[in-house]
Amino acid sequence: MNHNLMKLEPGLYLVATPLGSARDITLRALDILASADVLAAEDTRTARKLLDIHGVPLAGRRIIAYHDHSHAKDRQKVLHHIAEGKSVAYVSEAGTPLIADPGYQLVADARREGLSVSAAPGPAACITALTVAGLPTDQFHFAGFLAPQQVARQKQLAELMALRATVVLYESPKRLNALLADIETTGGPARTVAVCRELTKKFEDVQSGPVESIRAFYADTPARGEIVVLIGAGEDAKIDKGDLEAALVHAMLNLRVKDAADAVAGAYGLPRRDIYQLALKLQAVKTEE
Repeated sequence: MNHNLMKLEPGLYLVATPLGSARDITLRALDILASADVLAAEDTRTARKLLDIHGVPLAGRRIIAYHDHSHAKDRQKVLHHIAEGKSVAYVSEAGTPLIADPGYQLVADARREGLSVSAAPGPAACITALTVAGLPTDQFHFAGFLAPQQVARQKQLAELMALRATVVLYESPKRLNALLADIETTGGPARTVAVCRELTKKFEDVQSGPVESIRAFYADTPARGEIVVLIGAGEDAKIDKGDLEAALVHAMLNLRVKDAADAVAGAYGLPRRDIYQLALKLQAVKTEE
């Protein structure tokens, strides 16, 4: 038996759980899961399996479902237990609750009602990816999942490309190729990226290098599993006018002039108005041809 029973004060306990390898659970997490009066989970089946693996008995407790589709009344049911003097342990399907997972509104409501909230820290996919990717970690920006639509996604990327920090994204296997293409459009083919798949699992894989190369790799090797994409920070460098114009021409192949200008301006950290005027000139030249 790896857990100890202990007396928990009334409150909400956010418990981080393994990304893949069940043994990544912390001893404190097991203690809380064994001792809490009430258990809540994004996926009750996954939570039950984790308890079974580690020999944590339910002991007559029921696991309450709380996920993306839960409503205010569902949150109140959870918080009502705390108001009655009980301890509630909450786990997302994998990793740390609230990090691109449900739980924000639950915590916000608990705080508003003056209820205790604490965390048992542990695995998080974004931190694990930063650890193994080989990109700078002194400054990073976590942006979670970007918009599924191309135009909206490229606008978001244009803003992120200007950051002097490693950008961390989550993405589904079905949209990975489209995301990499948009990174190349907004950041250029040499922009460094790392694609981290199935972290801590049997088929863990990390591919890193220029986005042009990584995109070609996944064009031939369809991605599977949970994915974290990291984008290297932009660099302060003298901007070659030819490269700038080439980037605009490439962007205008798939985007409207204004959207292409926004994307390129964000990638190069230049004023949008100036790049838009350059894009109009390039468009006029192309029309004359």
